[in-house]
Amino acid sequence: MAFRFVPGRASRRAASGAVRILRATAKANAAAARQTGALMRRGSEALKPEEPAHTPPGRFVEVDGVRVHCIVKGRGRPVVLIHGNGTMAEDFVICGLVEQLAKSYRVIAIDRPGFGHTERPRHWVWSAAAQARLIAHTLAALKAERPVVVGHSWGTIVALALATGGDLDLRGLVLLSGYYYPGRRADVALIAPLAVPGLGDAARALVPGAVGRALAPQVFRHVFKPQAVPDRFTARFPVALSLSATQARASAEDTAGMNGAVALLQPRYASLRLPVAILSGDADAVVDADEQSRRLHAEVAGSTLTLLPGQGHMIHYAARARIVRAVDAQMALTGRTLAWRSR
Repeated sequence: MAFRFVPGRASRRAASGAVRILRATAKANAAAARQTGALMRRGSEALKPEEPAHTPPGRFVEVDGVRVHCIVKGRGRPVVLIHGNGTMAEDFVICGLVEQLAKSYRVIAIDRPGFGHTERPRHWVWSAAAQARLIAHTLAALKAERPVVVGHSWGTIVALALATGGDLDLRGLVLLSGYYYPGRRADVALIAPLAVPGLGDAARALVPGAVGRALAPQVFRHVFKPQAVPDRFTARFPVALSLSATQARASAEDTAGMNGAVALLQPRYASLRLPVAILSGDADAVVDADEQSRRLHAEVAGSTLTLLPGQGHMIHYAARARIVRAVDAQMALTGRTLAWRSR
């Protein structure tokens, strides 16, 4: 005899409820999968290097196979501006120094390799000496003879490499908020792994661009401290460009190589035979003026030292007139007729 199971009403209700649960679960899983996929796509897009849409304000010069971006304004004897780490030549435009100097001189502000719009080929080691050679060749291409070179922060290292390298005849140096002697710096130790080829690229790629943009205001407050960040800087500085993959690599490499660069230059300071004006803020939160600027002044014969009371690291914003006067003083000297005596 064969038996056939006929489900009762309770069994049918249970089966129907199970089907509804399974269907709801399937819908929830599908929605979660779509949401996860969207999050993954957004995450992968955030990890991609941003392509800055910032229009270069200057022009390009092809030098040694590298496209170098320069901002050139004015006429007369040349003044060359070399920016610091993490920034670019346009910083000198935003602060007004280019416009002020261009009233009397031919001003050339140059993006160092990897910063702003200048290339930074990976097959070269971009030491301070290598950057100085590239700038010297760029100035030769622009027919800029015997310039006064103004360097800010890391740019002072390149300026000193220019003065001691013999590739260019300089009229004088104006050094702003500079770093001249090796020291123990937390930023160098922390950023050193990010400068390792391959490893550094991978580590930097793990930081979404949104994180960099969120941290930028804090960095800007620190470098301008104790002054407030100027409104014109906030409004005009190209943050996205400063956070681009190329500039992030350049900044990491330059920070990691900072102590080595000044250690190589230090033995040559005493032999400098050109006018050197040293300016620094005595409230600089980035570089200690006593450990760096005062020490350099004591070692370089004939140098002048100006310590600006209450000024921070970005003195080209708050003390622009003092910098222009320092350039004017350099231009008034012949350099070759000065008598150099050891201290």
